[in-house]
Amino acid sequence: MTDVVALGELLIDFATVKTEADGYPVMAAHPGGAPANFLAAISKQGGKTALLGKVGNDSFGKLLKNTLNEHGIDTRGLILSDDFFTTLAFVTFDESGDRQFAFARKPGADTQITFDELDLSVIDEARVFHFGTLSLTDEPARECTKKAVAYAKEKGKLITCDPNLRKPLWRDLSEAREQMEWAISQADIVKISDEEVDFLWGLEPSAAADKLIRDYGIKLAFVTCGAKGAFYVNKNAKGFVPALTGLKVIDTTGAGDIFGGSAIFKVLEKENPPELLTEEELFEITSFATSVAGHSTEHPGGM
Repeated sequence: MTDVVALGELLIDFATVKTEADGYPVMAAHPGGAPANFLAAISKQGGKTALLGKVGNDSFGKLLKNTLNEHGIDTRGLILSDDFFTTLAFVTFDESGDRQFAFARKPGADTQITFDELDLSVIDEARVFHFGTLSLTDEPARECTKKAVAYAKEKGKLITCDPNLRKPLWRDLSEAREQMEWAISQADIVKISDEEVDFLWGLEPSAAADKLIRDYGIKLAFVTCGAKGAFYVNKNAKGFVPALTGLKVIDTTGAGDIFGGSAIFKVLEKENPPELLTEEELFEITSFATSVAGHSTEHPGGM
């Protein structure tokens, strides 16, 4: 049996290595996409994973498929399309070091996946179904994602979600809020960032963690706060784990995905269901995820 199957984007991240005197960035290509980064973290720890997605039948798409195979991620549900190009993401940095994103995705292959193309046996064999919100930005991927979530719920799978926000990919930010809210409402476990809870509700991370349990019926929630650490909460316990210090940070891309995958890997090791995990167990899980995510920033790329 597969531990976790994820549905969503698989793409190339072009990250800025340096900026030339004329202001143009020199970039390095890395495999990326939040669901793929998430699965890579689980596979790295020895978990069995699979990805449902779509890339172009081009040099980048083939390279990405090979990379997933090298990471031990099952790719029988990955489609190589002759009609659409693999999505490309470009990450630059402003004067304060904050990341800025630009995407070549009009459309990218990942937005063009349909429910009829999914190998549902991959979901049948999994314990957990994971998805994010970048597959909700465009049709037909949005309808595909919603049908896949419904199918996984019908099959009794644990549903995990990362309502990842990339503002340039949305035509209307009110639509982004609507789709992110829908995604959260479907999940048993949610990993969300402080920036995303501020965007959705204008709340501080601690209050947002409580809201997820109280108002959405989430069984277990993690609210990550970048270099500060992360909150954890279920109906039994709530706490905060500070981030590691003294790291030589090179690239923060994918750190939140790595946190999420590492946390889910540890959750699946426990006998207690997510809503009944103890304070001690939650602290252990969050500490592990925070440590892995922190060390991931010392290396380029999300995987």
